Order: sequence, then structure tokens, then C-alpha cells
Amino acid sequence: MRIGELSRRTGVPTRLLRYYEEQHLLSPDRAGNGYRDYGEAAVRDVQQIRGLLDSGLTTEMIRAILPYLSGPDEILLPADRLTEETAALLQAHVDRIQARIDCLARNRDRLAAYLAAVRPGEGA
Repeated sequence: MRIGELSRRTGVPTRLLRYYEEQHLLSPDRAGNGYRDYGEAAVRDVQQIRGLLDSGLTTEMIRAILPYLSGPDEILLPADRLTEETAALLQAHVDRIQARIDCLARNRDRLAAYLAAVRPGEGA
């Protein structure tokens, strides 16, 4: 499929798909006329890339783990292929996610406590 169709099927603008290619996250074939030619798997790849970016991973991190993704819920990275650098990147990201979760939980609890104080008996 050409880039326009991939864009329509994934909802990702063509400009962003070209950026993913520049970052070595996508590798389309080239047709005889020079047009990008994406296989059916590119739809899943773009969806995974979007999900990983939305979770806060950098393109560098995604590039490191993308070859080992077998679906949106599974990473099959053999332990002997996990470099110290990639492990450190992933651990730092896990730590950042946990910090955000902790912050959100604190804010939720504070807001719930405030509502309970100003609206007693209304259950939050």
C-alpha cells in the first residue's frame, strides 16, 4: 500500500509516517517509480509505534525494542539480546511512568479529600 492509504488506515498523517521512516521505525519497500510501498504489517507497526510514543517512550527506545514486538501486549526480547544500555533506558522509563502514576494518585486523593470536605455526605 502507498503512504496515503497507510495514513488513512492508521489515522497518522503522512508527514509523521515519513518521520517514522527517518527514525528507522518503518522501512517501506520502494516501487519502481520510487513510491513507498508498505506491507500489511505496517498498519500494526504504526499502531504499536503510536501506542509506545503515547506511553512516553522515545523513538530511540522504540527502535531498540520494535524488532521484538509480536503484538500490542507482548515483547519477545531474549535476555541475551538485552543490552545494558537498552535495559537502562527501559528502567528509566518504568521509573518515570511510576513517578507519574504516584503523582496522579496523590492528586486524585487530594481532590477526593477536598470534595469530601466541601460536600459532606455526597460520596465521591
